[in-house]
Amino acid sequence: MQKFTLNKAVFPVAGLGTRFLPATKAQPKEMLPVVDKPLIQYAVEEAYSAGIRHMIFVTGRNKRAIEDHFDTAYELENELEVANKQALLALVRSVQPDDMNFSYVRQPRSLGLGHAVLCAEHLVGNEPFAVLLADDLMVGPEGGPSVLAQMATQFRQLQQSVLAVQEVPLEQTRRYGIVAAEAVSPGLMKVRKIVEKPAPDMAPSRMGVAGRYILTPAIFEHIRRQTAGVGGELQLTDGISSLLAEETVYALQYQGKRYDCGSKEGFLEATVELALQHPEVGQRFRQYLSQLKLS
Repeated sequence: MQKFTLNKAVFPVAGLGTRFLPATKAQPKEMLPVVDKPLIQYAVEEAYSAGIRHMIFVTGRNKRAIEDHFDTAYELENELEVANKQALLALVRSVQPDDMNFSYVRQPRSLGLGHAVLCAEHLVGNEPFAVLLADDLMVGPEGGPSVLAQMATQFRQLQQSVLAVQEVPLEQTRRYGIVAAEAVSPGLMKVRKIVEKPAPDMAPSRMGVAGRYILTPAIFEHIRRQTAGVGGELQLTDGISSLLAEETVYALQYQGKRYDCGSKEGFLEATVELALQHPEVGQRFRQYLSQLKLS
């Protein structure tokens, strides 16, 4: 039996970003910068670190800035070259490595994450693929592999779908897909059940799915069978729940940290913590914070 090779990632970026209005009135929420990189670039770099080279964006209206960000900026590059600003020129060109490919497809209506994934089916084909939600900025352990790279290692061995999970407070289960699972090895679990945004008293556990998935192509047919779920949308979680009847799905309690940059608090936490780690501004920023008088 031929083994699956993971080479494609889907980025659902058609959302309106209403929690960040008015900042997102005219720009995609995925282009909001954390220190000096937009959220979507963090996600693309994470996919690249996992060996993925084909990036597929499911976009909507007013998302042109994402395409422009990963395109060649001829005028900017020419100005930098003429000014002999080689370091900045290399930085600009590093956004799109030579071995990285990009595809874009529109999601015409906001019908849910499951629908967004279906929009990419013709580009994914009969291959496994990752799904990365740019709202979730994921950072691996210091000096260690990224979260998606950890998942990709498990996928290469298991050849089955893998979900990133973390333990969440009971009162927050309404925000996540929640899994019931049994341990297979340290950090790795076999999923028995998955429920989208259950009330705390209905949650099968406190293990919430973070914004990272690696899925087999069988998921497409299972999403297609679903009717509208929570919020009147086509939920990816419901498709995964159906997939469980056909294939094994695993959950990985990843090493690292997740910042919920879909919320203002999470976005600010990511900005502060990543600024402190930044090689250019980290030390000065730390000194500045130490002088603040917080009451």
